[in-house]
Order: sequence, then C-alpha cells, then structure tokens
Amino acid sequence: MISIEQQQKLLLSISRELKGQITAYAIGGTAMMFLGLKDATLDIDLVFDDVESKSLFKSAAEKLGYSEMDAFKVYGAKNDKPDMLTRGDERFDLFVVNVIDFIFSDAMKMRAADMHQFGDNLLLKIADPHDLILMKCATDRLKDLDDARKIIERMPIDWKIMIKEAKTQVSLGKDHALFDLGEFLEKLKKDMGQEIPDAVLDELWGLVQKQAKEKQRKL
Repeated sequence: MISIEQQQKLLLSISRELKGQITAYAIGGTAMMFLGLKDATLDIDLVFDDVESKSLFKSAAEKLGYSEMDAFKVYGAKNDKPDMLTRGDERFDLFVVNVIDFIFSDAMKMRAADMHQFGDNLLLKIADPHDLILMKCATDRLKDLDDARKIIERMPIDWKIMIKEAKTQVSLGKDHALFDLGEFLEKLKKDMGQEIPDAVLDELWGLVQKQAKEKQRKL
C-alpha cells in the first residue's frame, strides 16, 4: 500500500526527473486520497492526454528504479490496459485517454478542477468525484463498490452529471456506458444500502431501452 506521504514524495521525485513539463489526471484511489476519502492505495493511477506525456513520465519513473510489468496479470483481457510500472510494493498505472471501458472525455478534464503542482514539471489534476464513480463501473470488484459508497456518503452528488457523462461516453463509442452505470448503481443500492433515487435508475434504464431500439432500427 502507498500512503499519502509516500505518494507525495514519489510524485515530487518523478517531477525532478522529468525532461519537460507535463499534466496528468489522477483517478482511482490516487484521486480519492487527494479528496480525503482514503489514507492509502494499492497503486497510483494516472491518465495522460497523449503518448508523449506518458512516455516522459515513464522514463522519469524508470530512472528511479521502476520497471515495467505485464498489465494482463492485473487487468486480464480488458481493453485499453495501462502501462504498469513497479518498484517493490509501489506501482504506477499509466493510461492515455482510454481508461479500460471509459474515455477520459473533455468534460471530465474540465471537471478536474482540483490541481496540485509537484516541483516545476508535474501538474496533477484530480478527477471529479462523479467521474470517479463512473470509472468504477469499468470493473466488477467489491473494492470499487466500496469506494463508490464512500464517495456517495461523503460528497454531494449530482446524478444528472453522471447520466450526462454516460450519454457522452455512448456518443464516443462506449456503447455499454449507460447499462454499466445503471447496473453499478443498482448494486450500490441493493448490496451496499445506498440511497440511489428511483428516478435516476428509471431514467438510466429508459435510456438503455431507447439505445437498444435505435440499434434494432439500424439492423
């Protein structure tokens, strides 16, 4: 596990080794730590705008003794797996725009308003809590349900933001986004006891049905 203090030191060390200024977006447990929702995480999850920025970060990490590992061991056959770097118990998961079954969209980038500067070369933007919940839909782990529960219990939630972003994901080619969000919220309600408004679920399933009908018409 990586503590808050370790995370800060690691990112500052990376910044010192970077050969240029880059911006990265923190997602997953990393973002939750910055938001005060977690004290530690298994890995540091970052999203980059382009391959060049990721490569600069990766090279800096390798100078500090990190080495690449096979992402299949963690993510299996999932799409858009990250580059993974390890050093002892520490791990970086580095994505470029695509995060498993989601795209880190322009709207997500705009919502990442919380920013932290590390040294001269690394600017870290923290993903919005709504988008953290959405990206948890890409996996089927109890840990992700529990993380989403923490966000919902401790952060103000505007369900319209998540529905709108799920629709955006569909428009970007992620056809399962609405269904995945609906299924995930159903699990949060039934298995984790969260108060997910029925109107939200009804709207999501209505959009899923509409999407299915539109596909049928195109066949």
